[in-house]
Amino acid sequence: QVQLVESGGGLVQAGGSLRLSCAASGRIFSSHYMGWFRQAPGKEREFVGAISWSGVSIFYVDSVKGRFTISRDSAKNLVYLQMNSLKPEDTAVYYCAARNGGLRYRAYEYDHWGQGTQVTVSS
Repeated sequence: QVQLVESGGGLVQAGGSLRLSCAASGRIFSSHYMGWFRQAPGKEREFVGAISWSGVSIFYVDSVKGRFTISRDSAKNLVYLQMNSLKPEDTAVYYCAARNGGLRYRAYEYDHWGQGTQVTVSS
């Protein structure tokens, strides 16, 4: 089993930055992918990006490319989502998720989830 706990959300003005952290524990292998998702009120959970636990493979959706950066510290079992140039449309609950195997983009393909952390961007 893998346990995930997100932190770092909050309220920020448009153009500002936040860094989310995801603390992972349990049976984590180099074949795991750690994904970040977000869900705005009334909308489906949306894939933001993912990183392989090895750190070799990183993927972002187009809407966050150049603004968001995913990284991981395998020694500390932490995965980060650095968010810069935030926009009001980035407002959502952000989730960290994990799956064992190749990169996937759909929420149902991830087996383990954190509780989520709220990010609110004011205009």
